[in-house]
Amino acid sequence: MQEQFAALQKANIDLFFGVASRMVEGVERLAQLNMQALRATLDNTFRQACQALSVTEPQEWLALQDSLAAPTTERVQTWTWQMFEIIAATQADLLRSAHAQWDASVRQARTQVQDLAKSAPAGSEAAVAALDEVITTTNALYETLQKTGEQAFEVTRSNLEVAAAAATKSARRAGESQAAKR
Repeated sequence: MQEQFAALQKANIDLFFGVASRMVEGVERLAQLNMQALRATLDNTFRQACQALSVTEPQEWLALQDSLAAPTTERVQTWTWQMFEIIAATQADLLRSAHAQWDASVRQARTQVQDLAKSAPAGSEAAVAALDEVITTTNALYETLQKTGEQAFEVTRSNLEVAAAAATKSARRAGESQAAKR
């Protein structure tokens, strides 16, 4: 029994550090993305400020403003999509780890119920069967929740794609509308 407890503790420590490592990797990738976005923003802001200083006519100013809207929208969309992909990859890693841990826990629980059944007194078959049914039902609930989570994730991804397409189209229309007014 003590060996099983020690093995369980080691498995939990391995799981904890595995999850922590995956989360740190995800945060590191997000930090890199944000640093890239910050550098690009600074470069673009400097370039735009230099362009703005060279403007002498109001028409040029309006044209400059119009030329900046669509690229800015696209950069924000690209950043959002990259951020979403990093979070999705990190979540997928964590879910794989959780699923593996869950499978191991279910196998261990079934083994313990089988061991209990072997040493249980006569007449306790119903209690053992009930324990086995609890494991089966809990496992089914876990799988249902996992599938629901995956579906919610796909809906979020789809909504992000639709929003990105709409924002791009809107920014282009706004730029075209401003250009047509001149």
